[in-house]
Amino acid sequence: MSDIQDIKLSNAQIAWRAAQDIEDGAYVNLGIGFPEMVARFQPEGRQAIFHTENGVLDFGKAPAPGEEDWDCINAGKKAITIKPGTAFFHHADSFAMVRGGHLDVAILGAYEVAQSGDLANWSTGKGGVPAVGGAMDLVHGARRVAVLTDHVTKKGEPKLVAECTLPLTGVGCVTRVYTSLAVVDIEDGKFILREKVPAISLEDLQAVTGAPLHVEGEIGDLIAPEELA
Repeated sequence: MSDIQDIKLSNAQIAWRAAQDIEDGAYVNLGIGFPEMVARFQPEGRQAIFHTENGVLDFGKAPAPGEEDWDCINAGKKAITIKPGTAFFHHADSFAMVRGGHLDVAILGAYEVAQSGDLANWSTGKGGVPAVGGAMDLVHGARRVAVLTDHVTKKGEPKLVAECTLPLTGVGCVTRVYTSLAVVDIEDGKFILREKVPAISLEDLQAVTGAPLHVEGEIGDLIAPEELA
């Protein structure tokens, strides 16, 4: 088996792959941290409308260093830019949009994803995210929920598991997972393997996955731009 560290995708490559599945004009919420990178990689000819829980819709790219207006930030406290059509609104209105089913996609990070679609992306343990926050609203308000994550933990343990052991963010909510080794759909309580990095065999991928990987049809090659590695 090849060393996973040598063949896995970088965070930027995972974010790039997830961006390829966002439809033109989709209303999208990106989770704090790693998922925010997805906004950098929108395919040419497509433009998503990004939403942030603190009350901004359709904001622009991150400003150049030194040009930040710190009155204009996203939920992760990162500076954003304003463009024609950008809208500001109350925090309560922002969550009314989420809970009212007005978001097409929510893309979040994860500690664990279960084969049932359950998601755990916060923890009360040392170094963990101290509270579930708005993620619990996003996973049940958005029409589609995707997860970006490394395939294994820093200790090499699977993050795709039979059952989550950490506090749940949502039950049966995740439909697709983009990992550093594969693209996996969740259907009928099963992990369905759609793509994998060419350098890993199905057997070796299964060995680092905590529940059975099912194959339906041809498995695609998970390939991202090398300059993002």
